[in-house]
Amino acid sequence: MALDTPLNSQITDAVTQANVTVLGDAPAQAVGLVYQTVAHSISLAMVSAQQAQAALAQIGNAVTSSAVAVVLAAAPPARADKGGAP
Repeated sequence: MALDTPLNSQITDAVTQANVTVLGDAPAQAVGLVYQTVAHSISLAMVSAQQAQAALAQIGNAVTSSAVAVVLAAAPPARADKGGAP
């Protein structure tokens, strides 16, 4: 065991204060890390939702384009009167 001198007690006090500071700050740092992790997870979910929405919009545009192409390619209906211009 170390001799009981003024220098030894100062060192012991300094180490104790450092340990108390670390233990006191740990809960706040842990909660901050949890908040940061949750925020990152939510941002990844939002990016995923945005990408899914963009993909569905692209599919919707493709379907609309295909439907318009089918309508335009269809032969016009025969007129019932078979006459000239109206």
